[in-house]
This record gives sequence, C-alpha cells and structure tokens, in this order.
Amino acid sequence: MFWKRMFGGRSTSEQENAQQEAVQESERQEPAKESGFFKKLMSGLEKTKQQLVSRVEQLTTGRKVDEELFTELEEVLIEADCGVNTALLLVDQLRERAREEKITAAEELRHILKEEMVALLEKNAAPLKMPAEKPYVIMMVGVNGAGKTTTIAKLAYRFKQEKAKVLLAAGDTFRAGAIEQLGVWANRLGVELIAHQEGSDPAAVAFDAINAARARGSDVLIIDTAGRLQTKVNLMSELAKVHRVVQRELGRDLDEILLVVDATTGQNALSQGKFFRDAVPVTGIALTKLDGTAKGGIVLALAHELDLAVKLVGVGEQYEDLQDFDARAFVSALFGEA
Repeated sequence: MFWKRMFGGRSTSEQENAQQEAVQESERQEPAKESGFFKKLMSGLEKTKQQLVSRVEQLTTGRKVDEELFTELEEVLIEADCGVNTALLLVDQLRERAREEKITAAEELRHILKEEMVALLEKNAAPLKMPAEKPYVIMMVGVNGAGKTTTIAKLAYRFKQEKAKVLLAAGDTFRAGAIEQLGVWANRLGVELIAHQEGSDPAAVAFDAINAARARGSDVLIIDTAGRLQTKVNLMSELAKVHRVVQRELGRDLDEILLVVDATTGQNALSQGKFFRDAVPVTGIALTKLDGTAKGGIVLALAHELDLAVKLVGVGEQYEDLQDFDARAFVSALFGEA
C-alpha cells in the first residue's frame, strides 16, 4: 500500500496492526487485480503487437543473421513509433550480442530483443516517489486533450482508496470548462477542490492550494495546469512560475511533476515531452490511451530519448485502469506472453 505506510493518525501499534491487515488484504486482492489489468494491457497492445512483434516474427522466421536483416529490423522498429534513435540503439545491441553470442539463426534474436527492451525501459524506471512529508504534491503537465483531467481523477481515486485526504487544484484557468470539469470529478470522488475564476493567475491558485492543503491537513495535493501549445512562450513562462511558487511555499522540491502523454500521438509525444521538460523539471511520464493504439512503441522512445521514467500507464476509462508501469509486464504483454 503506497499511502498507509506513511501517514495516519493512529498510535504506533494500531498503525502496525492496520498495516499488517492492509498488506494481507492487498495480497488477497492483488493477483486478481493484476491479472485483470494485464489482460487489458495485452488487449490494448494488440494493434502495436501487429505493427511491431508480428512483423519481427515474420522477419526472423527461417532466416540467417546478416546485415540485411538488421536493416529491416530497424525499419520495423521505426515504423512502430519506437523512434529513430531508439531503433538504432536496439538494433546495435542486437548486432553486438549476435556477434558476441555467435548467433546465426534469426529466431534467436527475438528473446534478445525482448531483453534489450526491458533493459531500456528499466534504465530509468522509478515508481511514484514515497511521500516524505505532508502534503504530498503532484503537479500534472501536458497538452490539452492528453488526458490530464481524467488521469488526475484516477490518481485521486487511487489515493482515496488508500485512505488519504486528497485536495485538487484547478490550475488550468484558461481552457473553457477546465475548472468545471475538474469540479465534476472532485464532487464525484468526494474530494476537495481549490479553484478561482476562469482567467485568473494559475500561480495564485497553486499558492492558495498549498496553504489550504496545510490548513486542512490534506495528505495529497494534485495540481492541474494548462497545456496551450499554441502559445508556447507564455505557457512555458506560466508553468515555470507555478512551479516556482509551489516550490517556494513548500520550502522543498515537488514530489512529482508528471507529464501526461497521449500514446496515440506517436512521435509528437517526443516533441511535447521536450517542450515541457524545458519548462519544468519533469520527474516522470503518465502514458494514457495505450489501449487500441498501434503506436505503443512510443513507450520505448519516451523512456530512451527523454531519459524519463514511464511511471503510470492507462489502458481504459475505469478508475482502476491507471496503474504503475512495469517494464517486464509491458514487454510480456506486447509479445503476447501470459
């Protein structure tokens, strides 16, 4: 349990007993939940599997290992939205290992590709940070339409399930309806919301949210932000200001700054990631809409080219469909392995 280990108003012995009960309950429930999510992940990655894994299998069936094969594998990886740099890296690793391990049958390259994909994704792997103190502050960034609001709702639900007191801050004060939309989710989830009028200063919202979180004893504060890429200079300045205000009021770094990325955008996600990383110190990626896209290879490009951990992955509309990213589970699902 992410949250109960950290905060609670009970005595030490009560907390220990509660934690033990929670762990036991988690152990009873988790296999089924994980199994259900894994099935959704496999189903969601089916189009990516057809675009990437099926073509790799076709290329490596009944062939010898030669330079022509490596060139064709590069093309498949690039077309599957793995990115040029990432595709070149993976094929270079395949080439080197084939030479070192004296591999001549192309079929043997498949398990090596899986291993190298896992290694690439695990290089910067990092789950959500454990909270050091209250309030645990998460700032969400990303372009409009990437799924920030629903991701915030799913995170709020997750923390509420773990008995944390959650506060949301409606920092996207410019998009029409953004404040109302977050308010609907807050009401639905039974969590509190800090909001100003449309068009107000997002930094002022963040300032009030930090102080409200402290005054109300909130465990978690999740701050929404705007994502208007058509005014890049203004947005970058605005995000930097919000970050600066929150950091100053907290007296420390934010716990997480999560970049919400829509998997269906493919390579556009890379340029978005670079833009937001220039504005604020992004700590990780929440990848949405992975279900039903043929562009799941973007996970590899994001992890490698942005040098950021993919921390959360979404494969559906339900609250439980946002889960911690697991590199091995992702690659296993991609290759259709139960």
